[in-house]
Amino acid sequence: MNVLVMNLTRLGDLLQSQPTVAGLKAQGHRVGLACLENFAPAAALMRGLDGLFPFPGARLLARLDQDWRLALAGYREALDRVRSEFSPDLVINLTPSEPGRLLALSVNAAQTRGFVLDDHGFNADSCAWAAFLQLASRSRGASPFNIVDLFRRIAGLHGAPGADGGFGLRGPSSEARGEALGRLRALLPEAQPRGHVALQLGASENRRRWPVARFALVAQGLHAAGFTPVLVGTAGEKPLGQRLRAQAKVPVIDLMGETDLPALAAVLAGCRLLVTNDTGTMHLAAGLGVPCLAMFLATAQPWDTGPYLPGSICLEPDMACHPCAFGQTCRACGEDGEACRQAIAHETVLGLALAMLGTGEMPGGFAGSRAWKTVMGSDNLMDLVSLSGHELDDRTRLIRLQRGLYRRYLDGDSLDRAADPAGLSPEAAEQMAATLSAASEFLFLLERQGLLLKRDPLASVKGKFLNTWQRVQSVLAADPRLAVLSALWMFESERPGLDMPDILALTARFRQLIDALHSSIVIGTNSACAKTDH
Repeated sequence: MNVLVMNLTRLGDLLQSQPTVAGLKAQGHRVGLACLENFAPAAALMRGLDGLFPFPGARLLARLDQDWRLALAGYREALDRVRSEFSPDLVINLTPSEPGRLLALSVNAAQTRGFVLDDHGFNADSCAWAAFLQLASRSRGASPFNIVDLFRRIAGLHGAPGADGGFGLRGPSSEARGEALGRLRALLPEAQPRGHVALQLGASENRRRWPVARFALVAQGLHAAGFTPVLVGTAGEKPLGQRLRAQAKVPVIDLMGETDLPALAAVLAGCRLLVTNDTGTMHLAAGLGVPCLAMFLATAQPWDTGPYLPGSICLEPDMACHPCAFGQTCRACGEDGEACRQAIAHETVLGLALAMLGTGEMPGGFAGSRAWKTVMGSDNLMDLVSLSGHELDDRTRLIRLQRGLYRRYLDGDSLDRAADPAGLSPEAAEQMAATLSAASEFLFLLERQGLLLKRDPLASVKGKFLNTWQRVQSVLAADPRLAVLSALWMFESERPGLDMPDILALTARFRQLIDALHSSIVIGTNSACAKTDH
C-alpha cells in the first residue's frame, strides 16, 4: 500500500513523525511524506521514505497576493505531483489545521486517516486519538502523552516504538560527521579534551527562553570540567550568543546562524550532550540519539513535547501555575514570564549536565525545579520519572491516572477493569470527585432521556435532553483539570451523522470513563484516610 504521511507543521513536529514513518515502513508499506517546502531538508535525515513532496506554502501565499489564479495553479500542481508520482492509497494527515485537512481531502485517496474533513466540509477526525491531540493542545497540562505516541496512535500503530529498528533519524553520513568534527577543531584548536557540549540558547518566545546569564554560568562550569561549549541556533539568535561569550569569558565555539539543517545535525552528532530550551533542535538531537537536558518554560511542558529519547532529562519550574495557558498572561510571571524563567537554578542544570556526562554526581537538590527523566513505559509509551521528589504530587498522580484511563478509552479498550487508586490529597480528591459525580449523574439522566426520545420524540423531552447534554460539558469545564474531557465530550457528541443509538452508546461509554476516574479517586482517598486513622 502507498501511504502518504502529511505533516505541514513546524520542524520539531515534522521530526517527531519519524517513528510513525518507521512503523508504517515496518508493516511493508511504501511511505511518502508531504511537508512544508522550507523543512524539506529534514527529510534527508529521516528513515523509510519512498517519496518526498514539499508543499510550497509560502510561495502559494505570495502568489495569492499577486493573483489568486496563480495560487490555485500552484496548489493543483503540488496535488498533481503527489497523485502522479505516488498515487496514495491512504493519506495519514497529522496536520490539524483547516488547510491541512482540505489538502488531505483533495488528494482523493481511497482512505484518509487523522485530521480529515467529510464530503460536506465538517471535521471528521478518523479516531479519538486525533481529537484528543487537538483538544489537549489547547489545554496546557492536560495531556499525559508525548506527541510522538499520539502521532503513532493516529496512524494506527500500537506496538512498541523502535521494534522495527528505525524509530530514530537516519542522521548525517560519516563524511558529514567528519567534516563537522574537522570544523569544530579548526574553530577552536585548543578544545577541551572531554568533548563538545551543544547549547541552544533560543526559543520560540522570549518567555520560553532560559536566561543567557545562566547559560553562561553553565558554559563556565562545562569548560572547567574539560568540555567545550558549542553554541547552536539561528542567525536571528546570534545576539544571544554574543551576550553569552561576553559573560562566560571562556572559549566557546559559536555556530549560531552558521549551519543549515544537515550541518546542524552533523554538529549535534559530534556532541556528547545538548543543553537546550524546548526547540526543534532538541527534537533533532533526540532523533539522532544525542542526550538532551531541556528546560520547559511558560507554555512548554515535558509530558507532551519532551525529547523522545530515554535517558534525557527535562526541567520545568516548580510553580503551581506552570505550564501557562496559551494566549493568556500568567498572573505570577507577567507577560515576560520572568519568575518562570528564573525558577531553574544554573547549579541544577550544571550538576545534571555533569552527571549525564559521567563526570559528576546527580544533584542532591532541585530547588525551584521539577526534574524528570525520560523512560519507555510498560505501556510502550514515552514516560517521565521524577528525579526531584515530585512523583507523589497531586499533579503527577493525576497525570498517571489520566494516562492509564485515557489510553484505554481512546484505544476503545474495556473500562471495566478498575484503575489503580489515584492517591490524591483529600482536598484535591474531594473537589474532583464532586465534579465527576455530578457529570456521571447528568450522563445517566441523558441516557434515560435519550431512551424516551427514541420511543417518543416529544419536543419537551428533546429540550430537556439538549439541556442535560450541555450540562455535562459545563460541569466538566468548571474544573481546569478536566477541561480536556469537557472538550472531548463536546467534540465526540457533535460528530455529524450520529443517530440516537450512536449518542446513547457514546453516552454510556463516556460515563464508564467518568465513573472509572471517580472510583480511582475515591478509593485512593479512602485508602489514604484509613492509613492515617490507623
